[in-house]
Amino acid sequence: MIVRFTRRAEQDLADIFDYLREHSPQGAQMVGPSLQKAIRVIADHPQGGKRTGLPRVLVKIVPKYPYKIFYRLETEAVDIVHIRHAMRRPWVA
Repeated sequence: MIVRFTRRAEQDLADIFDYLREHSPQGAQMVGPSLQKAIRVIADHPQGGKRTGLPRVLVKIVPKYPYKIFYRLETEAVDIVHIRHAMRRPWVA
């Protein structure tokens, strides 16, 4: 399935990597592949995420790292809408 990123999700990724490069360059190198793998899993198994309290929004937890990928199923694509650290307060759109 096609994966698209909202502007917010693109900014989330940029912010995550900016933070990691500054605080843990090695961490940035390790988190990137895990995020990419989780996104591939979403593309291959879009119904596999957990439901959230938001209409049509699912969440995938990134294995090994405390990140959550929020996404919405569309007819022919998956829209990644938000990516955030799991220790932050819960996301309310």
